[in-house]
Amino acid sequence: MTINPQLPLSFSRTHRLQWEEAQQKFVILYPEGMVELNQSSAEILKCCDGVRTLADVVSALEEKFATTGLHHDINAFLEVALTNGWIQQ
Repeated sequence: MTINPQLPLSFSRTHRLQWEEAQQKFVILYPEGMVELNQSSAEILKCCDGVRTLADVVSALEEKFATTGLHHDINAFLEVALTNGWIQQ
């Protein structure tokens, strides 16, 4: 699946993003199981608030981490997240 850059990204209503204290990381919980996330993936998903577009997510994270050139990596991850049903547009 491909991200439409004009549409806002939102986290799936059938999944839950939460911090797991025991594992010291964010996870995605869903009826069939759990996905452990690295810090970068969790930061991207936290930006999927139903308001921000791909460009907004990239800008927010580049500003937060004082860097540039994240578009390709963020887009690639979000395409995986969209395919897996973690996010929707």
